[in-house]
Amino acid sequence: MRQPIRTTCAYCGVGCGISATPTGPRTVEIKGDEAHPANRGRLCSKGTHLGETVELTGRLLHPMIGTKRVGWDKALDLVAKRFADTIARHGPDSVAFYVSGQLLTEDYFVANKLMKGFIGSANIDTNSRLCMSSAVAGHNRAFGEDIVPASYDDLDAADLIVLVGSNTAWCHPIVYQRIQAARAERGTKLVVIDPRRTETCEGADLHLPLKPGTDVALMNGLLAWMDAQGLTDRGYLDAHVQTPDGFWEKLAQGHDLWTTAKTCDVSPAQFQQFFELFAATPRTVTLFSQGVNQSIRGTDQVNAIINLHLATGRIGKPGAAPFSITGQPNAMGGREVGGLASTLAAHMDFASENVARVGRFWAAPTMASKPGLKAVDLFRAIGEGRIKALWVMATNPAVSLPDAARVREALERCPFVVVSDVMAATDTGAYAHVRLPAAAWGEKDGTVTNSDRTISRQRPFMALPEQAKPDWWIIKEVAQRMGWRSAFAYQRPADIWREHARLTAYQNGGQRLLDLADHATIGNDAYEAMEPFRWGGQHPFADGRFSTPDRRARLVPVTQMEVQAPLGAWPLTLNTGRYRDQWHTMTRTGLSAKLARHREEPLVEVHPADALTLGLAAGDLARVTTAQGDSVFRVALSDGQRPGDIFTPIHWTDQTSTGGRTGMLPRPLVDPHSGQPGFKSTPARLSKVATEWQGFLILREPVQAKPACLWATRVTVPGGALFEVAGNGDPAHLEACLPKGERVEAVDPARGTRRVAIIVEGRLAGVLIVTRTGLLPSRDWLIGQLAASDVGPAVLAARGPGNQPDKGATICACFDIGLNQIVAAIRQQHLMDVPAIGQALGAGTNCGSCRPALAAILMQTPQEVLDAAE
Repeated sequence: MRQPIRTTCAYCGVGCGISATPTGPRTVEIKGDEAHPANRGRLCSKGTHLGETVELTGRLLHPMIGTKRVGWDKALDLVAKRFADTIARHGPDSVAFYVSGQLLTEDYFVANKLMKGFIGSANIDTNSRLCMSSAVAGHNRAFGEDIVPASYDDLDAADLIVLVGSNTAWCHPIVYQRIQAARAERGTKLVVIDPRRTETCEGADLHLPLKPGTDVALMNGLLAWMDAQGLTDRGYLDAHVQTPDGFWEKLAQGHDLWTTAKTCDVSPAQFQQFFELFAATPRTVTLFSQGVNQSIRGTDQVNAIINLHLATGRIGKPGAAPFSITGQPNAMGGREVGGLASTLAAHMDFASENVARVGRFWAAPTMASKPGLKAVDLFRAIGEGRIKALWVMATNPAVSLPDAARVREALERCPFVVVSDVMAATDTGAYAHVRLPAAAWGEKDGTVTNSDRTISRQRPFMALPEQAKPDWWIIKEVAQRMGWRSAFAYQRPADIWREHARLTAYQNGGQRLLDLADHATIGNDAYEAMEPFRWGGQHPFADGRFSTPDRRARLVPVTQMEVQAPLGAWPLTLNTGRYRDQWHTMTRTGLSAKLARHREEPLVEVHPADALTLGLAAGDLARVTTAQGDSVFRVALSDGQRPGDIFTPIHWTDQTSTGGRTGMLPRPLVDPHSGQPGFKSTPARLSKVATEWQGFLILREPVQAKPACLWATRVTVPGGALFEVAGNGDPAHLEACLPKGERVEAVDPARGTRRVAIIVEGRLAGVLIVTRTGLLPSRDWLIGQLAASDVGPAVLAARGPGNQPDKGATICACFDIGLNQIVAAIRQQHLMDVPAIGQALGAGTNCGSCRPALAAILMQTPQEVLDAAE
């Protein structure tokens, strides 16, 4: 029997440990690593189903020049020559790298070294710019270094946890479990600050649904109130914090409780409750995420939170800290090695002494001396012709960047585009002149750093398939072909790790907390056996000393920017974000049939009052339009939305849908300090899209192209794929998507319904059902028939003997449990609470991210069911 391999999860910045036991060449059994400090054996739904995502479906397995398969030497020689020629003709700033938090620290290090030390430009930026660069800028302004001054252990010690702009139950489920454990065991209070009433709000002690973009007003108002009550820590401020002249006087102006409540559009009574709760609980952790960072004032919002903690002495102590929780598995590792265009390396900026220091260490011939172009500006420069060669690594900017239509135009115009990726077909890869097959999770070897500074090993447990190679190897091969052989003579990830560790310690002298001197001479065997460890100590700044020249933190004056009132042409405000069981652009999670069923289509969530005004009903199709573009979504009614606000998910691409393209919609406006785009508050309008028919297509062997109709979204199902379809005109052309085989069909002219099934050797190969006026049958039974071995014409009835019940929409992805199953269990077994549902069905007993939904189902169950339970 094969031994389990300890590695790290591929998804969010929680950094959960994984125990992976290979069961075949491309199969693996996944469990949580009970010894890992981040998760202690727990996994969310995405981590639980990682084993469903490691097959080679859709993989890029060979280097490609255009549409032609080539060998590695030919591809690498071309990349090196085109980059070298471009630099020779147009200078080092004419080329750029756009990298990713999916890279390992070692990959990031080599890419950053090549661009900043040897090409001589800082035009290397990362998709982490889109999710946490405002936190970086805020940390640097306040602390003098990009330090997260907290750990997950602080959640266990806190008496109050404040979540700001974070749907933690969905986006960081293991953190959410830890919060809920603290509430159950210690009575910890939970406050959620979010314009939306998300699943995270269910059961919270207080939810503050503030107006989008008013976080600075809220935090300034709370700090002003604390100061007026004499509750700021003047002793700590005097000893450890530099306070600008006039800070308190200016803060007191216009930040009384009632004015703050009016600005934020929240009742004064709710603010009074929050202010008093905060004052009464010194052990407070404030966790913040994309709702704070993804704003054109994100850095100020971060500093408003940090100001509050510094001024009340709630930092450097157990259970007291501001805590940025990141979105990607190695966003922190990228920050440590200089993956952002605005930083140099090892937490150093572009001060002349730092440029000289890193140049000496690398023996670099052409050091970059100033920051490079941040993500949005970088792609604007590509569109303007200033950047003529681009290398994109492990990310999909044609989908994820704001104003994505302009990004595509820029990629189209760029003379030379290289894409290193795991997947053969991506929206960005369509513009590549060269595509390079990179290693995927399960094949990668290196380290990652999670949100609380814990560094963990990511170990391979599968062989590299075909010609796929690690990212660090691809980069160093190009560097060597550009003439820098000795500087990039790495043989293994441990070589790169040691160099990174030495650079953090080189002439550091205690200036920066990031100092990995203990790992600078680590042996290969010790690297292989490395246990998770947290750099910077359990509680950074516990001694009151910060990374500034005078060792004092800074209070940073920040003011609330006026929030623009809705415009006549754009009466709504668009917010964007993640779904619970999906990840980025679904190149990994989209392979899992269990994860796909939670949200099968991209939805626009609308408050019922807005829907009534617009003539929209649940299940309609609607077009979201902004000044940048438009895309179609399925309508979902949600009273968790503030009236006037709408929400769409970020995951769908041209590979999976004709609509749902959220990246087309946000403005390319960025925070002036961090360069992070504001994805959370785009002026928008919404209009109904009429269709003459709707239906679905189920295929055992799905076609590569989407069905040609107005609405077509694809999700993976057991044994095949499901397309939801809708459109106008004659839907008969969809039959071209069906495979060849024995054809059976049924037509109902009265309802305009057509059902067609294809059977091959007794097995269902495909089925198409469309209707103009009738109801569509459940998909689940038909999906199950993909695995049946004796299918006949009766399959068109779309139901089995006895009209077997539909399990309903997936609520618990971990155990594949649907809404109808849960409601039936509540009714039949008289279940009264979430633990009882867990005991009866298993739902909510693994990752826990569905527990808020289970609680909501209990609240919404018809009264007669509850009466029967009594």
